Amino acid sequence: MSRKRSQARSHAVQALYQWQMTDGNVAAIVKQFREANPGDGYDHAYFQELLSGVTGNLTRLDALLSPHLDRSINSLDLVERGLLRLGTYELADKPEIPYKVVINEAVELAKVYGAEQSHKYVNGVLDKVAQQTRAMEVKAAGR
Repeated sequence: MSRKRSQARSHAVQALYQWQMTDGNVAAIVKQFREANPGDGYDHAYFQELLSGVTGNLTRLDALLSPHLDRSINSLDLVERGLLRLGTYELADKPEIPYKVVINEAVELAKVYGAEQSHKYVNGVLDKVAQQTRAMEVKAAGR
C-alpha cells in the first residue's frame, strides 16, 4: 500500500479518537480534517471511507472484536479502541489489502499514538481477528 494510504490511516485514528471523545458528527470531522490537511499527502477518499466504515459498522465490528479482548470494549483506551476497530474494519471489509499489511499498519500506529506496550496488544487482538475473518489467507501464509 502507498504512503498516502498509511497517512490516511493515521488521520483516521486521530479522527476516530476525536469522534469517540466528542461523539461528534462524522461529516463535520471529515470536513475539519480536510481543511486542516488540504494537501495531497494522504488519500482523502480512503480516510473518509475508513472513518465512515468504522463509525457506520460499530455493532458488527465490536462483535468481531469482543471475543478476542481480555476486557470489555468500553474499558479499552480510546486510542486502542479506535485502532482495533479500524484494523477490524479493514480485515473484515477490505479483503484486497493483505491481512499482514492491515496488522502491521495498526501496530505501527499503536507505537505512535498508543500507550507504551499497546502495539503488542493491538497485534495480538488483530491477529486473532485475522484468523477469524481471513482464515484461508492466514492458513495460506502458513500460520
